[in-house]
Amino acid sequence: MSDITAAHDASPGAYARPGAAPADFLALLKPRVMSLVCFTGLVGLLVAPGDIHPIIGFTALLCIAIGAGASGAINMWCDRDIDAVMRRTRNRPIPSGRVSASDALGFGVSLAVASVALMGLAVNWVAAGLLALTIGFYVFVYTMWLKRRTPQNIVIGGAAGALPPVIGWAAVTGGVELLPLILFAVIFVWTPPHFWALALYRSNDYADAGVPMLPVVAGHDETRRQILIYSLVLVPLALAPWIIGFSGWIYGIGVGLLGARFLQLAYAVWHRGEDAAARRLFGFSILYLFLVFVLLLADHWAGALGWFGV
Repeated sequence: MSDITAAHDASPGAYARPGAAPADFLALLKPRVMSLVCFTGLVGLLVAPGDIHPIIGFTALLCIAIGAGASGAINMWCDRDIDAVMRRTRNRPIPSGRVSASDALGFGVSLAVASVALMGLAVNWVAAGLLALTIGFYVFVYTMWLKRRTPQNIVIGGAAGALPPVIGWAAVTGGVELLPLILFAVIFVWTPPHFWALALYRSNDYADAGVPMLPVVAGHDETRRQILIYSLVLVPLALAPWIIGFSGWIYGIGVGLLGARFLQLAYAVWHRGEDAAARRLFGFSILYLFLVFVLLLADHWAGALGWFGV
């Protein structure tokens, strides 16, 4: 690891002015991404069969949050050269010089090790193993291997972001069953249209940084077509918990309506080819995933309480 760090000493953020603020280290954790990861992990934990002590449950969520943040910090360390080029990322703590690259790496690695160890010791080692897999996949497979080599970086790399509900489930049950795998699949299939919508109107940034996102490599028309294809797979897939009988009509109707809106926006991206349409899909895609998990949790609680005949 020291050889890699030395090789990048001349890159942006190798040295930072002294006295980095706590907010700068918080920014390394990618808190907006971390919040969605934590929420999907929380839902996986709450809908899992069985009981978990509130302190153990909180510890599991804390470990998921710390692990996600650690992945973000290591990602920023690895990507500091391209972050300095892209307008969207040039003000991040490392390229802006607020945090040194070595400090960011040490911070991320320490948090990663601590999160996995705490999960194993306080919760169970199945959940810890899944958390370690998530961190390792995001750092080594997505960030270091795929991101700069293939336009399928988001497709394959999306597996890391899809694992938190599986980890939450495993924290309660000590194993993995069909429902958390469906939730994994929903996030996995949601990830490409979500990020490709962003890449459509940020394609110049990715081209300048040399990142082979799909719009840069295959063009905007092909990217729009792929967004529509993945959306057509995502919408019925999200209904799978209702189809298999795990959830009731609250989830089924709500997710059906959300899916109709998602398809409408994806069709607009494909048909109109405007940046405004891609922006709308990107913004809605975040709300969509959040509400899918809200509805799953609400339906589960309504069923447990016997409300509305769920």
